[in-house]
Amino acid sequence: MEPRLNEYDQPIGEPVPGWQGAQLPGSTPLVGRYCKIERVDVERHAEDLYQAYSDATDARDWTYLAVGPFPNVQAYRDHLTKAEASTDPMHHAVIDLATGKAVGTLALMRIDKANGVIEVGHVTYSPRLKQTRVATEAMALLLKYVFDELGYRRFEWKCDSLNGPSRTAALRYGFKFEGIFRQAIVYRGRNRDTAWYSIIDSEYPALRKGFAQWLDERNFDAEGNQVERLATLIAQQ
Repeated sequence: MEPRLNEYDQPIGEPVPGWQGAQLPGSTPLVGRYCKIERVDVERHAEDLYQAYSDATDARDWTYLAVGPFPNVQAYRDHLTKAEASTDPMHHAVIDLATGKAVGTLALMRIDKANGVIEVGHVTYSPRLKQTRVATEAMALLLKYVFDELGYRRFEWKCDSLNGPSRTAALRYGFKFEGIFRQAIVYRGRNRDTAWYSIIDSEYPALRKGFAQWLDERNFDAEGNQVERLATLIAQQ
């Protein structure tokens, strides 16, 4: 496609007619078939989350996070108290509806409603949440909320470029790799080159269909194993 030109024959971007910005995230829980996402609450979530994280056999899940691991439940409560008070990042708990317990957290952050850009970050999943339908549905709920309900144009995912599991998850969920920001952050006394990924609003309809097909009960056999991979179902759209 040929770029649009202004009166000086300079290439310019496509118009965004009627754009008035996106909405700020609210406090209403997001409820699906397998999980619920709600703002973190120390009294309701701290004990469940600490126990869920304690299922891990070592501390490797905290390597690429700026916080943790936590030596005891009080230390985790202190951390979650700060998270609860924050409005950006806006931290949420992921609740497994089968047990009613919080099994992980994530945040909506770097919220730029004027330009319609928002990021998911601070993704901290316990062993009870990783590689489950709950984890995939949590992202499906966030995508629907960000694009369909709040009207954002761009949804971002960023991580340490050395964090292989996070980079794999981003691609599985349909985020597109955009590049590496070198020496972007110093954390835990070491350098972080940051890998950037995004989904834009025009890509979301295909993702919505792919997620819906993957989460359908018919996509799982009697042992609960997936029939079709999420990436395959998204690609088919």
